[in-house]
Amino acid sequence: MTDTATADLSPTAARPRRGRRWVEWGVVVAVAVIVAVLVRAFLFQTFYIPSTSMYPTLAAGDRIVVSKLSYHLHSVDRGDIVVFSRPPTEHCGGPPVPDLVKRVIGLPGDTISAQDGRVDIDGKPLAEPWLPKAASTYTGTFGPMKVPAGEYFVMGDNRVDSCDSRYWGPIERTTIVGKVVLRIWPLSHIHLF
Repeated sequence: MTDTATADLSPTAARPRRGRRWVEWGVVVAVAVIVAVLVRAFLFQTFYIPSTSMYPTLAAGDRIVVSKLSYHLHSVDRGDIVVFSRPPTEHCGGPPVPDLVKRVIGLPGDTISAQDGRVDIDGKPLAEPWLPKAASTYTGTFGPMKVPAGEYFVMGDNRVDSCDSRYWGPIERTTIVGKVVLRIWPLSHIHLF
């Protein structure tokens, strides 16, 4: 009986168990990495807000979560906050970033214009409850222009400090990465959109 107990505790008997443990951990880590890559590629992605163009809704330094799946399930709606690839005609100064975040104002087929700080869609005033009270006075004057099929007119909530469709035109649907669904940073300002 003593010989059997000694054989089970020998260093050579422990090696296969230790080796098996490393293999198990390797598989767990590999699966976790694959799941993380798939989630980021097809479901959700985080982004950092580098400017004040969406202030006060989003501040510089905020971190947001974008749903990449949203617009595969439903259409883009007016008022949605979207992340999209930087348009090639965007040259508003500052360091170029690959992706921008703005709010959808005009939908395909809309005729959009602005006068006296008010945005009109098809000749009717657009209610913009997301804007701070004074921001509407900075919208400026533009249009009228018809938003082409498959494109969206986007603007920042901080109209005085936003380079948006007023300067470089509507964005194509194919450039939209996804819909902003959650602000996760700073922790004191977590917000579901």
